[in-house]
Amino acid sequence: MTLNLIKLCVGCESLEDMMQHVARVKARRAASGLPDEYVHTTRMTPKRSADLLAGGSLYWVIRGNIQCRQRLLEIRPVTDANGVGRCELALETVLVPTYWQPKRAFQGWRYLKGNETPKDLAGGEPGLSAVPPELRLELAELGLL
Repeated sequence: MTLNLIKLCVGCESLEDMMQHVARVKARRAASGLPDEYVHTTRMTPKRSADLLAGGSLYWVIRGNIQCRQRLLEIRPVTDANGVGRCELALETVLVPTYWQPKRAFQGWRYLKGNETPKDLAGGEPGLSAVPPELRLELAELGLL
């Protein structure tokens, strides 16, 4: 069974915000000659790295709903400028939208088993991409998405 991570996306109000943020980071990295990846730094390093890297993703919770995922490429333990141990999660720059799944707030990241993940939106479900984010949020809160 595939193992994934789940994390709150702080600072983005919508999936579209997150996509724009990742695009800006990707452009900055390309201009600097860095690899085509999105790196997210966390405090703790997952103990089950091998399981996560065998096809796992990082699922993002945006405004109380899992809304997308990014495939995990690498997990790198690092030390910051203050000598504190951190973890870099190297992710694909492609965000894969998922069906929304409500999720309460939590700190840090959590493991998410493959049978607990929302399904991917296969190329954008008919009409769903045309629904404004505010309406999608309201529909999700009502349990209709």
